Formats: sequence, structure tokens, C-alpha cells
Amino acid sequence: MKIIVPMAGRGSRLRPHTLTVPKPLIPVAGQPIVHRLVKDIAKVLNQPIEEIAFILGDPAFFGDDVVESLKELATGLGAKASIYRQDQPLGTGHAIMCAKESLSGPAVIAYADTLIRADFNLDPNADAVIWVKQVDRPEAYGVVKLNDQKEIVELVEKPKDFVSDLAVIGIYYFKDVSVLKQELQHVLDNNIIHGGEYQINDGIKGMMAKGKVFKTGEVEEWMDCGNKEVTVETNTRMLGFLKADGEEQMVANSVSLDNSKIIEPCFIGENVILKNATIGPNVSIGNNCTITNATIKNSLIQTHSTIKNADLDEAMIGNHVQYDGYFKTISIGDYSVLE
Repeated sequence: MKIIVPMAGRGSRLRPHTLTVPKPLIPVAGQPIVHRLVKDIAKVLNQPIEEIAFILGDPAFFGDDVVESLKELATGLGAKASIYRQDQPLGTGHAIMCAKESLSGPAVIAYADTLIRADFNLDPNADAVIWVKQVDRPEAYGVVKLNDQKEIVELVEKPKDFVSDLAVIGIYYFKDVSVLKQELQHVLDNNIIHGGEYQINDGIKGMMAKGKVFKTGEVEEWMDCGNKEVTVETNTRMLGFLKADGEEQMVANSVSLDNSKIIEPCFIGENVILKNATIGPNVSIGNNCTITNATIKNSLIQTHSTIKNADLDEAMIGNHVQYDGYFKTISIGDYSVLE
């Protein structure tokens, strides 16, 4: 089995946090989004992963440190890491084809801006599986249309009239991904463009037109990381799941507590100093932060930041931030100073 991970986008909806860090590497509950996604997929597939192919963007943004972290992620799962580059933002189909050397055999394709909780039972009679989540407002999503045999016969983007309430979440399985590769090559060769981009959906539609059987897989939880608000919400939900799962080490042994308390669930990294602080519930704090005279809940703080005199709720703070103030709901990018 292979895992193909397109992650070349800059994540403009999550600015200012993605001005210096690619969105897939923003930490949620103590781990970068892409690390947590890939590990969760590998866990639920319950079979050996031979290769993980990452499609990255501009090397100036997705640099050597990013590449090294992804190689370590793959190695930790016993897989080969393959690194590809998408030099232009030409869409999901184009991104996948940037990894065409790896497009053979069974594979899962997963976009690195979402997190899931799921049980991947692969239907042996299906040529492909598209994972979906039942949603309340299907008109805001791409959805699947099913026939009487519960096979996917159409993909409909943001339908004005009701088609189904099963939204496509951006995770796909192909029994032989080379078939998708052939269809996407046809899309590129014939300049089939929607929304100014080459889309994976056009390759999928080509497979359907040739009689390939697509089934749905339904996830229990689908957590978006598209903007600050939903990323903070996803951090809260993931912390709850980790606590329920009995995650052993959510607060590092090196955390220093001085007249402070932690209200679970929280993730607190290495060498964090808490003085006159109440942290939690639902807070993630990265390594080497110092927090003084503060009450923080439902928030996400990255690494090497100093927070003083804070009363924060639903806040997101980047790396190397210096913050001193009484603001409430904030979103501060890396290297900011508020005094």
C-alpha cells in the first residue's frame, strides 16, 4: 500500500500562521497536521505501508527542514519517503500527477488539511473508495450521488438542489492508482480545466465513465484545519479524542509548575514554564514556552513563545511570539511582539 499526500498549497485562509510555516506542519494537539493524518491513515489501514509520496510546493517555503521531517515521518512508519514538487498551483489533479512515478498499485490519496477518525474497511469489490461525511449543509460541499447499489455514480460540487448529504472529505483509495494516472494524463493532455485548474474529479469521472466501481467509506469524525477558528476547534476535539483513547503522555515531564494548574485535556510540550497560570481545558502548548500570570483555555500556542498577563479563549499563537496584554480572542503569527 502507498499513501500519496498532496500538500503544496500555502494555506492562505490560515494566515498569518502560514506566512512562515506550511499549513500541513501547523501542530494540532502536539503534532503537525500532516504527521497526525498520515499516522492515523496508516493505523486504520492495518497493513504495511511501502511508500509515502509527498507533493510539496516552492522549495523556498517547503525547505530542507520540511523534507527532513517528512522523511522521518515515513521512516517511522516503515515506509520509503518520496518527495515531489508542484512548481505551479494548477490544481489537485496536477498535484497528483507530479508524483506520477509513484502512481502504481493500491494507494490512498489524502489531502493534508484535514484530520479524521475512521475505520477503513476496504470493499474488495470496489475499484475505488471515496471517504465521505454526512453533513447538515450539503450545498456548501462537493457531494456524491449514489445508485440503488450504493455505488457512486456522480460527483456534484456545491449542489443547489439536493443530491445527497454525503460530503467528499479529500481522502480516496484506489485498488490500482495507475488507472487514475491514465485518466489524469488524459485531463492534462486535453487541457480539461475547471475553475482554472486540473481537478482530481475529472480523472475520477473518466474512471466512472469506463465502468469502474466507486464505493463510499464513511468517517466517524472529519476535522478541518482551513482557518483559525476551525483549527482551534479541531485542536479541542483532537485533545478530547486523545484523552478518551488513554494517550499516556500529553503533558511532558519537564513542564515546570509554579502556583499553576492544568485542567485536562491539554497537550503541553517539553520545557514549558507555567507561573501563576491556569491552563485548560483544551489547550495545546508547544516546546519551550513560558506563560506567566495567565488564564488560557480552548487555545493553540506553538513553540518558543512568551505569554504574560493574558486571559485567552479560542486563541491561536505562533512560534517565537512575545505577548503581554489583556486581549481576549486573538490570532498571532510567528515572531510577533505585543507589549
